[in-house]
Amino acid sequence: MKEKERPHERDVVVETISRLMIPFIQLFALYVIIHGAGGPGGGFQGGVIFGSSFVLFIIAFGIGKAGKRVSEAKLAVLTSLGVYIFAGVGVLCLIFTLGAVQYLNYGFVPLTSHFAENRALCMDFVEIGIGITVMAAITSIFFDLAWGRSEEGGGE
Repeated sequence: MKEKERPHERDVVVETISRLMIPFIQLFALYVIIHGAGGPGGGFQGGVIFGSSFVLFIIAFGIGKAGKRVSEAKLAVLTSLGVYIFAGVGVLCLIFTLGAVQYLNYGFVPLTSHFAENRALCMDFVEIGIGITVMAAITSIFFDLAWGRSEEGGGE
């Protein structure tokens, strides 16, 4: 009975370790996203790591506090932003290839004067877009599952 009265008891050790670890997890996620264009990793893997930092926050501090920091509206905006970044790079590739249907052929977007640099920069933009979308989707799915559980009386 005591568990149902206080569904989220404060644990100082878990909160302190989480508060210390979350920035490092997010920094590692950004590294995986940016490094993914040229090596192992990428937007999906980095997005999942980044989303897991929000899941850790929800577990450590409770869904009520996490819901105040990251609302559903913010997650919807981030999901859309990531898709727009990905699609925007593709549309730029279509525009600059002049009729030769080269969706996501990154080298033709004239960001710099070097084809290889253009390709690398556009790949980074695509990976960032994918990472943002995956992070927001993972966090949103966890919120939906956790809110459903707390509404059923299973705890906060």
